[in-house]
Amino acid sequence: MDGYLPRIVDEELDELSEGLAALSIEGPRGVGKTATAQRRSTTFYALDDPGQRQLLSADPGRLDRAPAPVLIDEWQRCPVVWDWVRRSVDRDPSPGRFLLTGSATPVTEPTHSGAGRIVRVRMRPMSLSERMPGTTAVSVRDLLSGRLGPVAGQSDIALPDYTEELLRSGFPAIRKLPERARRAQLDGYLAGIVEHDFPEQGHLVRRPAMLRAWLTAYAAATATTASYSVILDAATAGDGDKPAKTTTIRYRDVLSQIWLLDPVPGWLPSRSSLSRLAQAPKHHLADPALAARLLGATAGSLLSGDDPRSAVPRNGTLLGALFESLVALNLRVYSQAAEASVHHLRTRNGDHEVDFIIERDDHRVVAAEVKLSASITDSDVVHLRWLRNAIGSDLLDALVIYTGRYAYRREDGIAVVPAALLGP
Repeated sequence: MDGYLPRIVDEELDELSEGLAALSIEGPRGVGKTATAQRRSTTFYALDDPGQRQLLSADPGRLDRAPAPVLIDEWQRCPVVWDWVRRSVDRDPSPGRFLLTGSATPVTEPTHSGAGRIVRVRMRPMSLSERMPGTTAVSVRDLLSGRLGPVAGQSDIALPDYTEELLRSGFPAIRKLPERARRAQLDGYLAGIVEHDFPEQGHLVRRPAMLRAWLTAYAAATATTASYSVILDAATAGDGDKPAKTTTIRYRDVLSQIWLLDPVPGWLPSRSSLSRLAQAPKHHLADPALAARLLGATAGSLLSGDDPRSAVPRNGTLLGALFESLVALNLRVYSQAAEASVHHLRTRNGDHEVDFIIERDDHRVVAAEVKLSASITDSDVVHLRWLRNAIGSDLLDALVIYTGRYAYRREDGIAVVPAALLGP
């Protein structure tokens, strides 16, 4: 376990393990679930090993006898394990007994949801504060407190550095590789989706090139609310033999089952009088590096604005969309640690948009805009000011996340924060 990079979810897992008998860590393949779970386990069953699957199937009672905590890795390879764990917890609900990890929703669902026995915890690729420890100066948890405290800090991270982070990936084993090896590994990851992940989910891909084209079109739709018909049209431009809608819906379903799609849902406020809000999600892949690789983006092409042609309408540059996707990843990791959820806001006629709405359990919110800019002007906060006027005290705080150097509060109270300085 040498070289382990601490994760923000570590604290959540430790806290939950003090009171809960079983936790299921869920997220895409390669995100680091196994390494994180192994650090807190005594007994380890790897169910991607046919021998260990057979061993456990022959004697499920060993789950009761094994020294706790018991880690069951890739549990979806033997879905009945979920029910075995649930029954074991019924017999002995002592805290910290089981950890399950899974990189896909099982094809054959367990007979019971596990509600009340097994709690699910989402794990995402590494955020900037995990990649660059010690840089955090502004806490999402503090912003959610509504105290409107001072905001300060200075970052040496500039636009080329953010661009490099987009391409390096938040998957621990991929990001540390040399540039060419990293590209090859990302290609292998994407190829594995078609060759292994889809068949394991019970869906044989008869036209691999079509799935790759659909994925590429989805990547081009990053940070947009493009409809699935628009994405399909982009994937099949010039192709008279378009796949059936049922086929593309199956693409989406399987990609969701393996945690590769991570859309940000539209915000539907329950406390304010806001109405006529669009509900379509903003599209994001689990890691913006996958989107960049699908589109053939390089540091040079992104920084020069030399974007690939895309049939998916998008405001701004591809770099801007990928930077927003990186911020989305960060905010979801930080907000989960603070027991909050992340949404976006867009009115139906498109006259007002706010990139991110971070919502507490009591439905009060922090609003955030993302700007690919080293400086912020009044025009960059127009929608934040509109939202403050619209929902009043339900807005706990508002900020602009940008690529500049300094964190500060404007005279109107809106915080301005470099992406690298934001943390949990």
